[in-house]
Amino acid sequence: MGSDHGRHRKAAPEHWRPHPAAPVVMLPVSRSGRDTGAECENRFPLMTSNLLWPRGRALAGRPGIAIKLAALGIVTLLVALPLLKILAFTFSDEATGTWHEVLFSRLSYNLFWGPLQNTMLLGFATAAGCVIIGGFLAWLVAMTDIPFRRTIGLMATLPFMIPSFATALAWGSLFRNSRVGGHVGFIEGLGFAVPDWLAWGMAPTLIVLIAHYYSLAFTVIVAALATINSDLVEAAQLAGARRSRILAGIVLPVVLPAVVAAGSLTFASAVSNFAVPALLGLPVRMQTLATRLFGMIGIGQTARGYVLAILLILVSAVFLWLGNRMISGRRSYATVTGKGGRSKRFQLGASRYPLFAVAFVICFLTTIVPVVILFASSLAPSSSALFSDWNLHYWIGRSNAAIAQGQPGIWHNPGILSATAITVGLGVAVAITTTAVGLLVAFVLARYRDSIISAAINQLTLVPLLVPGIAFGAAYIALFGAGFGPVPALYGTFILLVIAATAYLLPFSVQTGRAVIQQVSGDLDESARMTGAGTLRRLAAITMPLAARGLASGALIVFVKIIRDLSLVVLLFTPAMPLLSVLAYRYASEGFPQFANAITVVVLVISIAATLFANRLQSKSQPWLKD
Repeated sequence: MGSDHGRHRKAAPEHWRPHPAAPVVMLPVSRSGRDTGAECENRFPLMTSNLLWPRGRALAGRPGIAIKLAALGIVTLLVALPLLKILAFTFSDEATGTWHEVLFSRLSYNLFWGPLQNTMLLGFATAAGCVIIGGFLAWLVAMTDIPFRRTIGLMATLPFMIPSFATALAWGSLFRNSRVGGHVGFIEGLGFAVPDWLAWGMAPTLIVLIAHYYSLAFTVIVAALATINSDLVEAAQLAGARRSRILAGIVLPVVLPAVVAAGSLTFASAVSNFAVPALLGLPVRMQTLATRLFGMIGIGQTARGYVLAILLILVSAVFLWLGNRMISGRRSYATVTGKGGRSKRFQLGASRYPLFAVAFVICFLTTIVPVVILFASSLAPSSSALFSDWNLHYWIGRSNAAIAQGQPGIWHNPGILSATAITVGLGVAVAITTTAVGLLVAFVLARYRDSIISAAINQLTLVPLLVPGIAFGAAYIALFGAGFGPVPALYGTFILLVIAATAYLLPFSVQTGRAVIQQVSGDLDESARMTGAGTLRRLAAITMPLAARGLASGALIVFVKIIRDLSLVVLLFTPAMPLLSVLAYRYASEGFPQFANAITVVVLVISIAATLFANRLQSKSQPWLKD
C-alpha cells in the first residue's frame, strides 16, 4: 500500500523544486512549533520588511489618516505642550525646592493655604448661591404661570454677557468707601457710612460672582426643567400631592443632574476668576489662588507662580470631575418619551405677582443697574456724584491738569485708541484662527469618530475647559517666554495673544463646528471623496458653504469672549500690546474709576452688539430656537 501510494503521487512541478544550488532557508521555530517573529525580524530584516510593508501601506491608506494626524498635531501643540512645559519647569533645576516652599514651608500659608481657603469659600458659596437663584428663576420660567415669563427668561441670561470686571467696577462705584485710596462711591457720597465688609473683601466679591454666574446655572437648569414630562406632574396633582411634595419627589430628582452640573460649572468659574477678587479683594489683601498666581508672576517669582498654576488647575479639574462622576453614575432620569403632552404649569394664584416682583428685582439689579452705573460714572466728575454735573470729558475731553492728572478722554487718548484697535483686531484674528482650527478638528470628530486618534483629539480639546484662564496664560509664558529651536521668544507680541486665545477658546469653536457639520449629510462628503476630492477641497467646497451661518455665529461668540476676557490676557499684556480689559483694570487699580468705567462701557457695547448679532445668526441657522 505504501509503495503504491508513493507510486501514484504526482511529482511536484518543476518550478516548485528548489534549485540544487539554492540554499535551504530554515525559519526559526519556537518550542510550540510556531514562528518567532522577533527572531525572524532580527535574522531576516529584508524579508520581514517586505512582509510588513503591506500593513504600513494599509494603515497609511486608511480614510482620513492624514487629516487626523494633522489635527492631533495641532491640538497637541496648542493645548498639551504648554501644560507639559509648565509642569516640567516646576521639576527643573531652576525650580528646586519650589513645591516644598509653596506647600510645606513657613511661607506656605501665605503662598498657598490661605489663598486656597478663600478660593474654596468663594467657590462653594458662589455655586450654592447660583444654583439657588438660577434654579428659582428657572422654575418660575419653565414650570409656573408667572406673568412675563419670556421677559424674565431673557433678562436672566444677560448677566453672563456682562464681563465680571464690569459688575465689580459698578459695585465699587456704588459702595466704595474711603478706606482705600480716598475715593468714595455714590452711597458714601450721599452721607451714608459704608462698612468695610460691604465695600471690600469677601462679601462684595461673593455677591458680584453670584450676580455674574447665576445666569449660567439658570441656562443649565431651565433646559432640564423644560424636558420634564408634564404627565408626571399632572398625575401627582390628580393624586392630591401638595406642591412641595411634587417639587421634592418629582421635579428635584429629575433635574438633579442639571443642578450638579450647574454647581460644578459655577464653582470652577468662581475659583478661576481673577478680575473680581483683584478689584474688590486685593485692596484689602484678600488673596485667592488666581490673584496670588498673578502676583508671583508679576514680581518675577515664576517658579512659585507655575506651581500655583498647576495647583489651581487641579482644584478646578477635581471638582468638575466629581460633578461629572455624580452625573454619569446616575442612570434613571430619562424625561423624554415617545408620548407628547401639553405643558402643565403650577398655578401660583395670589403669589404670581409677588414672585414676579422678586424675579424682576433680581434680574434688574444684575443687568440694568450695573450698565446704568457704569455709564453714569463715565459722565460724572466723581463716583460720589453719579447723577449730577455730567460732562463728556472722559469721552471727548482734552488734557486738563485739574481732571484725572491731565489724562485726555478716550477719543483723544492715544493709549486707549491703540488698545481699542488691538482688542478688536485680536478678536477678529482669534475668531478666524479658532474657527479654522475648530472646523478642522470638528470635521475629524464628526466624520471619523471610530478611531483612537479621534478619541485622543476629543479629550485634548476639552482640556482648556478645566484650565483657568490665568493658569493658561502662565503656561504660554513658560513655553514662549524664551525662544526654543527655530521659534523666537514671543512674549509681548500679538502672535502670542492670538495663539494663546485660540488654544483657550478651542473647545467652543470645536463644539460649534461639530454641531453645524453634523447637520450636513455625510453622503455629500462621501460622494465627493469617491470622485477624488481631497479633504481640504471637500471642506472648502461642501462643508464650509453649507455651515457658513453656524460657523459665523460661533466665530462671533469667540470674538465676544476674547474682547471681554481679563484672566487669560492679564499675564500676556505688555505696555506695547495694550488691551481694553487690562487697561480698565489698570485704571481702576490706579484710582481712575471714571476712565475704567468708560472703557468698560466700550467693551460692553461691542460685546452686546456682537452677541445679539450671533444670536440672530443662530436663530436663522436653527429655526427651532424661535420656539
